[in-house]
Amino acid sequence: MTETSYSGLAGQVVLITGGASGIGAAFVRAFAAQKARVAFLDIDTRAGEALVGEVTGAGGEAPLFVPCDLLDIDALREAMAQVRGALGDAAMLVNNAANDQRQVLSEVTPAEFDWMIGVNLKHVFFAAQAVVPQMQARGGGSIINMSSVAWMRGAPALPAYAAAKAAIVGFTNSLAKLVGPDRIRVNAIAPGMVITERQRRLWYPDEHKIAEIRTRQAIPDAVTPEDVARMALFLASDDSKHITRQCFQVDGGLG
Repeated sequence: MTETSYSGLAGQVVLITGGASGIGAAFVRAFAAQKARVAFLDIDTRAGEALVGEVTGAGGEAPLFVPCDLLDIDALREAMAQVRGALGDAAMLVNNAANDQRQVLSEVTPAEFDWMIGVNLKHVFFAAQAVVPQMQARGGGSIINMSSVAWMRGAPALPAYAAAKAAIVGFTNSLAKLVGPDRIRVNAIAPGMVITERQRRLWYPDEHKIAEIRTRQAIPDAVTPEDVARMALFLASDDSKHITRQCFQVDGGLG
């Protein structure tokens, strides 16, 4: 498949949360391939450093990796300030970090609920809060928030996760209205079943289960992290300059 080139992304600063593995790592690779100036935050130092080495070894400009626990909002703010000091104002923010921990509704404690909201929603809000002034200063930008089809389909094992991912769409809609006059676009992406290494290890070790779910897609082929990254590139680029307050499903038409 021919890869689309977005020349306007070259030299632009993009900040990605949860960028060390899975879909986040696909974002890092994709934006680096477009010659953007990439920074990413993640709690997994080993995976983050390995990804920097991989991108650099492939001939790309080394992305800036800043280890950060996104549950600590002060640490998030400090990490974003570090990125700004090193690279300048962000043109793009991809709020990717999340955790789809399965839960039994009757067993969820208040502490577990707070953790799920923290890891899936709270940092999205505060990362956007921190980046908006940067985008205002440069005259515009693109914020991409990661949602999920889990809340649309009513995934029974993901009550707190689905709640957070639905809230992200609400936040996206509100923020888009607020910052639109500053030419800042805010959109969401809702992936379907994307089998990353983590997904396979924790939730989908059975190929028959994966195949069964794919029969529910209109297009039966696997949806990959790279497919989701291509949507993010488009939403970050000037080709989507009049697209905002939308949630795009990248799920093969999962029903």
